[in-house]
Amino acid sequence: MARVKLDRVDRKILAYLQNEGRITNVDLADKVGITPPPCLRRVKALENAGYICGYHADLNNEELGYGITVFAMVGLESQAEIDLTAFEDLVAGWPMVRECHMLNGEIDFVLKIVAKDLAEFQSFLTGKLTAAPQVASVKTSLSIRSSKNEPGIPFDDIPMNRD
Repeated sequence: MARVKLDRVDRKILAYLQNEGRITNVDLADKVGITPPPCLRRVKALENAGYICGYHADLNNEELGYGITVFAMVGLESQAEIDLTAFEDLVAGWPMVRECHMLNGEIDFVLKIVAKDLAEFQSFLTGKLTAAPQVASVKTSLSIRSSKNEPGIPFDDIPMNRD
């Protein structure tokens, strides 16, 4: 992917899209202080350069029947690249796992898992996660509540009004 150098307008575009992915091109152009045609070209260039990976809706898990969020800290028997990759490939096929992060330190991976209820999570835990090849240990923590869930990165370094 060809990287584009990010100027102040590009960073404003990214900040607005990160916070409001459904904003129209006309409104986005107005907010960043340029006309719609160059704004659309910039958005396409940012997508093509890999700065924008996609767009999605922020869904309400509980309203959709997924009332349980669990974080699982997983230790593998081996940290050989082939075993790490095999675990990542396995996890990629588990829909209940919404995030998987390889870590440096005592645990190898942290997984964010959603489930409809504790019984569904327990079934997943004992039937899939702890039974997976190379898994040596699993420690889980049930989320009580989420007080902050910000997507992306901070854009505090740019004022969000027109230059």
